[in-house]
This record gives sequence, C-alpha cells and structure tokens, in this order.
Amino acid sequence: MKICLYLEFYHFWGGRFFKDIGTGLLSSYKNQKKALESLGIAYVEQWDDTCDILQINTPWLKSLWLIKKARRRGKKIIIWSHVTAEDAREVFWFNKYFFPLIKKYLTYVYGLADLVFCPSEYTKSLLVAYGLPAAKLIVQSNGVDCGFFYEDSQRREAARKEFSCDGLVVGTVGLVIPRKGVDNFIALAKEHPERQFIWFGKIYSQLMAKGLPKVLPVNVKFTGFVGDINAAFNALDIFIFLSTEENQGMVILEAAAVGLPILVKGLPCYQGWLVHNANCLIAKNDDEVKNYLDLLLVDADLRRRLGEGAKVLAAAEDIKSLNHKLLEIYQKLV
Repeated sequence: MKICLYLEFYHFWGGRFFKDIGTGLLSSYKNQKKALESLGIAYVEQWDDTCDILQINTPWLKSLWLIKKARRRGKKIIIWSHVTAEDAREVFWFNKYFFPLIKKYLTYVYGLADLVFCPSEYTKSLLVAYGLPAAKLIVQSNGVDCGFFYEDSQRREAARKEFSCDGLVVGTVGLVIPRKGVDNFIALAKEHPERQFIWFGKIYSQLMAKGLPKVLPVNVKFTGFVGDINAAFNALDIFIFLSTEENQGMVILEAAAVGLPILVKGLPCYQGWLVHNANCLIAKNDDEVKNYLDLLLVDADLRRRLGEGAKVLAAAEDIKSLNHKLLEIYQKLV
C-alpha cells in the first residue's frame, strides 16, 4: 500500500506559503505523516501513479485536478474536511461575501471522494446538511503528538524569560483572526490588569483580516509566530480558547498534552470529548468565561485537577492511540 499525502501549496515556492504560520491544518498534516511512518505505510507528498490512495488536505484547485487525475486511474480518494464554509467565512474579512460559493464548491469536491475524514461529529453534521451521504463521512480526530507536546520545565523557563513572563500567565495559541476571539481576549485582559495575557500566533496584515487595536493594554502581548510552539505552551499557566467556530480545535489537544488547565467557550465540535469540570471548563457565554477565569486565577487545586484531566484526554487522543483505526480504514478501502 502506498499513499499520497497532499497539502496544496505546502511545497510551492519553497514552502513559503506555510512558513511562519503554524496552523491546525499544518499540525494535522504532520500528524498524518507520523501516523503512516508508525504504521509502516509508504507515502509520498507529490502524486505518482504507483500510489493506491490520494489523501487530500485542502480541496483547492490543484487538489481538484489531482482528484480527477487519480479517479481516472482508478485510485481511491480520501479528503480531510479541515475546511467548511462556516469556518472559512470568518477567517479573512472578504470570505463572508463568498460563503454560498465556498459551500457549493466544497460540496462538489467532497462529493468526489470515496471517504471524507471529519475531525468531529459536528463537521460531519455540517457536511450531511450540505447534502453529502453520511456513509462516506468518517469521524476521525486529528489527534495530538504527545511525543512532541509535553510538559517541559526547561522550555518553560527559557520561554518565560524570553517573553518576560512573571506570575500566573494566561494565554492562547493560534492565528490572530477575529474568529479566534481576539476582542474577547483583550477584554479579559482589561479585567485583570495585574495578570499577563499572551497570544502566540501569526498576525495577518489588515488587508487580510481585522487588525489589532493601535493601543493595547499594557498587560497584553501578541508575539506573532513563534518557532518553538511547545515552549510557548509551557510558558503559560492557564490556556484559554475563545474561538467562535471550529471543526475540532487541535490547539486544545496540544495544550492538554502539556497539562495546562483549559478554559473554552462552548462549541458543538467539543461535544463528546471535552467534559466540563473534568478536563476543562466550558463557558456558555462571555460572562461565564470571565467567571471561570476568575476562578482559575485563585484556585490552584482546580488548575492542578483540570491539568491532570487534560493529560488524560491528550493520552486518549494521542496519534499512536488512533493508528489502529486508520489502518483498518486504509485496508478496507484498497
């Protein structure tokens, strides 16, 4: 068995398109490569006719061309549904104007696959609503590489020194786009001027997405892209994720692997794996976000208990734990 893992633009122009970005999509792609290596399955990252399966990560135009090419040669096709019209709508400011077109296009492309991997039951439900047959939609977690993300005191010390961290630090990791809850993050920081708030992640030009306020609270820092993301997680004491739309939220699993206490704003995609007061705190609204953060800041026992629960979650979602399901899927497909 041989698989072509394809991520559009990943190798284009020397990989510049994905340089210094750090997204869940890229993390998923790397996890897929590690899973195939662990399973002993041969793979390539550019199509050749000896492949049995074409596994697409972003269904854009070059990917569509490859899908049709592979189909003509009788190959099997898997597409990861990392992208939905709902989450794409809130990435860049202009996407909302193309929502109907994006939805129609994704429905067409996903419909060409033999199987579509959905990161959550929620994503599957969206695609069913698009009109795709449920039989070809398989819920498959992106997983987390616990061999890469882990609690590391040396990294913590170095990162806290680099970013001038002191005391309890509240933070998040991800692209600085409105959908990720930028305004809410800043508002929380204003409520706690005595605490540091740090956001690790790429900051886009205002030509692409809504820019940051010209004047930020003195206790807020947006670092831009950081090379050692594991060190960034380790620098934090409380991880908050205030996104308003996700297909899974891989960054939560990465924070969990480090053992951070986690606070999220509740989304449908979290159902079935995030459990309130066991491996995280789930807020229903902005008021609950504030109240739960207040609680985490003063309750060390709660932070410790949630961090331990988060590690249990990460272990269950470790890519090594998910490999057997992947192998069965591949074997049945070919």
